[in-house]
Amino acid sequence: MSTAATTATAPPAHRTAWTAVLASIGAFVTSLDVVVVSTALPKFQAQLHAGLSDLEWTLNAYNLAFACLMLTGSALGDRFGKRRLYVIGLGVFTAASAACALSGGVGPLIAARAVQGCGAALVLPLSLSLISDAFPAEKRGTAIGIWGGITGLGVAAGPVVGGVILQYCDWSWVFWINVPVGVVTLLLSRVKLTESRGNRPQLDVPGTVLAAAALFALTWAPVRAPSTGWGSAEVLGSLAGGAVLLAAFVLRQRRARHPMLPLAYFRNRGFSTANAVAFLLAFSLIGSLFMIAQMFQTGLGHDPLQSGLRMLVWTGMPMIVAPVAGGLSDRFGTRPFMVLGLLLQGGGLLWLAQQAQPGVGFGSLVLPLMVSGVGISMVFPTVAGAVVGSVPATDSALAAGTNNTVRESGGVFGVAVLAAVFAANGGYGSPASFMHGFRYAEAVAAVVAVAGALVACLAPGRSAAGPGGGPRPVAQGEPVAAPAPLERARSGAPR
Repeated sequence: MSTAATTATAPPAHRTAWTAVLASIGAFVTSLDVVVVSTALPKFQAQLHAGLSDLEWTLNAYNLAFACLMLTGSALGDRFGKRRLYVIGLGVFTAASAACALSGGVGPLIAARAVQGCGAALVLPLSLSLISDAFPAEKRGTAIGIWGGITGLGVAAGPVVGGVILQYCDWSWVFWINVPVGVVTLLLSRVKLTESRGNRPQLDVPGTVLAAAALFALTWAPVRAPSTGWGSAEVLGSLAGGAVLLAAFVLRQRRARHPMLPLAYFRNRGFSTANAVAFLLAFSLIGSLFMIAQMFQTGLGHDPLQSGLRMLVWTGMPMIVAPVAGGLSDRFGTRPFMVLGLLLQGGGLLWLAQQAQPGVGFGSLVLPLMVSGVGISMVFPTVAGAVVGSVPATDSALAAGTNNTVRESGGVFGVAVLAAVFAANGGYGSPASFMHGFRYAEAVAAVVAVAGALVACLAPGRSAAGPGGGPRPVAQGEPVAAPAPLERARSGAPR
């Protein structure tokens, strides 16, 4: 049995640059909105009369929808066209951004944020898949490195952009800035991107519903744990329900004629290790982002703009390092960059924890932040390249959706666990109390990053995989034989 590598011919050479730019812009704005809203929380509290729970949900509504629906977004793109669903996702995200800006109360704002997350769940995984389809294997690492750098810029720019807007404009401009960017990107994407589809003759509707429900239940637990406690009936029930739904999803995938997520891929060492690394990377990174942003404000007394500018030595590293690391991975494979990058990330965070004291000068924090930032920058594009390079070209959207889902879920758990560690060892009563809890939280983040490096050691080397650590390069339009386990997964043959 064989599958076509793509249902569309390779994009003309002059269109690959457009693909890289337009797909990266989509990744940028959706990543920006994960972070930028956090700087506006005090404004929401004052002007919309929002309580603590309301403030949490202005963040969680977006992140929950984002994390839970990316697999579904990837499956829809495979079935109905990646460019088409990418454009639809941009439209939903842009319209919801306008709705957020026009919200007259916290309830409508939270609802609009949830819709915004639904649009982002289409945009982010399909942005990576569009790039993977547009570039040949020998250039894919460089292209994904650029995508990783621009996506990292979204995270890096979030605190700075939010700080500037809130200093000079109304809070609604945190959302209005998405509208012109979204409209222009949407219109250009319809004209400049080449349509492609995956190998999905029909959509696995039960599988998509079970996947979304399982992910919702599993991510609901860490979102609610800081408020209700990890031992509460709500959190334990959510985890148990998520496990049952996940088991039902796995059973469905084993029996479906056209599974949403062929389980055979998890027997692929490159696919499994890259996704495990993505979870641990995001756990350490997003959890640390949550704590470090507060450290500069609560622990050291800086305002949001000052804090955002200081964090650039950490969050700005992907703009510089990620494109270089992505390009070099084409030559040396992804494993060395994942291993070294996670070790640098862990070492930098541990160094930061040791330096964090009340009244510490910024000069003492620069090098630890830079070391950690360089490490993150090495891992971010190479783990994405490893995932999409470990599956046939027809399933690049599926691989990207899986990877982004795992990564977002890791970030949700990272915030919840590091917040719990912080609360058990410190508090907001004084800078000294905050810094004491912060040190413990960052030590845990460092250990998780080092654990990720150990997992990355299990990834296949370049000699066993091919350029970029993926399988043998497949030319655009070249038929590729599906692995035997995958044939059984797709054909529904008994195991």
